[in-house]
Amino acid sequence: MREKRLSITDIARQLGTSTTTVSFVINGKAREKNISQVLIDRVEHLVSELNYQPNALAKSFRTGKTMTIGFIVDEISQPFFSGIAKYIDEKASAHGYNILFSSTKNSKKRGGEVLQVFNERHVDAFIIALPNGLENEVRKVISSEIPVVLFDRYIPGFESDYVLIDNENSAADAARHLIDNGYSEIAFVTIETDQSQMLDRTRGYEKAIHTAGLKPIVKKINYQGKSESIAEIAEFLKQHSQIDAVVFSCNYLTMDGLDAMRQLNLKIGEDIAMVSFDDLEVLKYFVPSITAIAQPLEEIANQIMEILMYRLTNNTNKNKIKTVLATQLEIRDSSQFKKSSDEVQPEALTVGK
Repeated sequence: MREKRLSITDIARQLGTSTTTVSFVINGKAREKNISQVLIDRVEHLVSELNYQPNALAKSFRTGKTMTIGFIVDEISQPFFSGIAKYIDEKASAHGYNILFSSTKNSKKRGGEVLQVFNERHVDAFIIALPNGLENEVRKVISSEIPVVLFDRYIPGFESDYVLIDNENSAADAARHLIDNGYSEIAFVTIETDQSQMLDRTRGYEKAIHTAGLKPIVKKINYQGKSESIAEIAEFLKQHSQIDAVVFSCNYLTMDGLDAMRQLNLKIGEDIAMVSFDDLEVLKYFVPSITAIAQPLEEIANQIMEILMYRLTNNTNKNKIKTVLATQLEIRDSSQFKKSSDEVQPEALTVGK
């Protein structure tokens, strides 16, 4: 049999005072209501002694807030999203908020269901990496004046607060780095999608390649799974044997690309150079270590929470906030300066002795 939950009425009865007085003390309003320090101390002592936990639903009725925020992304297990989620959880907790996390699995149906569940739970705000097909549903949330901050991707014409990174210039910087290091047959491997962040990365790569007078080599993968992706990348590299460097547009393609290169016995940093868009902790421990575009995960989370806290406490400014952050190109061994074909290797000097 379930134990009866302790209530404010029970505490008031034990102290011989009113439930209103106990409520004022618990909710930090005792001083403004001129409740004596002696009574405040008695209430706080008993609350601590009995380990009283306020009913969250009842509190939400009084305050109009549930102190929860919905966090919706494609797949929470992806390193980029899980990294953002970690920082968001820490920063929300510091403001007294709890985060409800969910993945849409790239399904419009599931995304709609998640939105509905979060709405039914009366979350105070949303943080969303907007999946395709949910634009109308999210517009309805925004029109109801529930704060929404979108991140990772931009939807042209979609009125919302945003926190983004400079995808186009980040990819351009990676391509220019390879060009400056002597590479001229630079490929860009991405996914077949209309998501803005991926299109911007492709555009940045192509802009840098065209500016250098080179020919772009773009491979778009209709991503179905890891094994299919590895096979497709391997086939692409076999068909374009002139490629001397590759930029991968996201971390999971980077990992698939590493597997494909291993299958083809390509030596990274010697036979082929590479850069990953997205940095993973493991990339710096590879031999050779992998050059990567590092997204500022903690700063993204900081900006998201700053906007949300502003909206939750002062929503009078109706102008949408769009924050664009820079990335950092972490240069490692996989994109070292290209050796010319006739350059003599030190070990070659001993051959034949």
